[in-house]
Amino acid sequence: MSFPWARQYDPKNPFMRWMDEKLPLPRLVYNAVGAGYPVPRNLNYFWNFGVLAGLALVIQIVTGIVLAMHYAASGDIAFNSVEHIMRDVNSGWLFRYLHANGASLFFVAIYIHMFRGLYYGSYKPPREMVWLLGLVIYLLMMATAFMGYVLPWGQMSFWGAQVITGFFSAIPLVGEEIRVWLLGGYAPDGATLNRFFSLHYLLPFVIAGVVILHIWALHIPGSGNPAGIDVKGEQDTVPFHPYYTAKDGFGVGIFLILLAIMTFFLPNYLGHADNYIPANPLSTPAHIVPEWYFWPFYAILRAFTVDLILPAKLWGVLAMFASILLLFFLPWLDRSPVRSGNYRPQFRIWFWVLVLDVLILGWMGGLPPEEPYVMISQVATIYYFAHFLIILPIVSRIERPLPLPNSITEAILRPGKGEQQAPPGMGSEHQPGDPEPRPAGQEA
Repeated sequence: MSFPWARQYDPKNPFMRWMDEKLPLPRLVYNAVGAGYPVPRNLNYFWNFGVLAGLALVIQIVTGIVLAMHYAASGDIAFNSVEHIMRDVNSGWLFRYLHANGASLFFVAIYIHMFRGLYYGSYKPPREMVWLLGLVIYLLMMATAFMGYVLPWGQMSFWGAQVITGFFSAIPLVGEEIRVWLLGGYAPDGATLNRFFSLHYLLPFVIAGVVILHIWALHIPGSGNPAGIDVKGEQDTVPFHPYYTAKDGFGVGIFLILLAIMTFFLPNYLGHADNYIPANPLSTPAHIVPEWYFWPFYAILRAFTVDLILPAKLWGVLAMFASILLLFFLPWLDRSPVRSGNYRPQFRIWFWVLVLDVLILGWMGGLPPEEPYVMISQVATIYYFAHFLIILPIVSRIERPLPLPNSITEAILRPGKGEQQAPPGMGSEHQPGDPEPRPAGQEA
């Protein structure tokens, strides 16, 4: 989006002027994350998590490169090479724990970022492409994380690869061929480690490329905002720098403190003890679970226990993939002209039910596949799909949204229900002669 009031890059230093003529990289940065990029003035701290996810990606790439220098992708010595990193490489334990816990915090940031988008309608026009590219990033993250979980070659790594890839064999005709292609053989072994290691090393750079496209797509319509309305003028925006660089800096500080706490005091809290036992194909763990950030989808996968036309195993695989692919159609499933959940009272109720449902799925995914956990997973799975396919389309058509403010400035100074209150003395009540709020639905 073109903002006529945006500050223009005007280098004073002769060298920077020469650089701007030959390679306008400083201008690109200035217009992307500097004073030349105006953003809505009412962004809250939930908008920090995109930057935090980017920081987590950088940490993963840097620590991953260091770890790759000492890791051996061989079934005979992969486990020992990880122990070598932990015990013999200078600060190897630090890089490994930063990498492992950084992955968890990366998913935390992404999940909050996604649910913020769901609540504030960031998937709605004109930002559909931003949402779709974000989902592509998420899928690449899941593939990268799964392959990274296999590399330590402990018991949970081996059996996680065995079980998860085994579900592909449920696909008719080509399932077994896909599984053999993924593993490089009929069971996880050295060939599996080689291909998983190469892809695990490559995909973060692919993710970084898609992140650039994600940011590029965002800069075309401009950033969304909690009010869900379009920018009306210069009074509705502030330069990204220094206002939001300072705000993001605060979030980065909190993020790094949490990462330090996890790395130094709780390094194995989110891991599994069985992964410190070398992989043994002849000894099956009592309870095979993936990493915690896969638990909701693992619960959906295990929720199907009855063969109905198709095998239950195949239903589980289809439902697991459908639970993610469904999000790609969200811009067209939710037809409400109002973006923000702050002005959609019925949507807001169902949104929090969805959050609770996903948390329940995550809880069930980490528990053994026995009753009553399987039954709870089945109920939660039914609601998950019903929310997007039934409830959301109906709510978007029958609900009566609250009146939208005329501008972002008005949303700040005279907030409606659910908005932040204006500071004392700013006149939060409607005064005679003030513009009336626009009826709901008038602002797309």
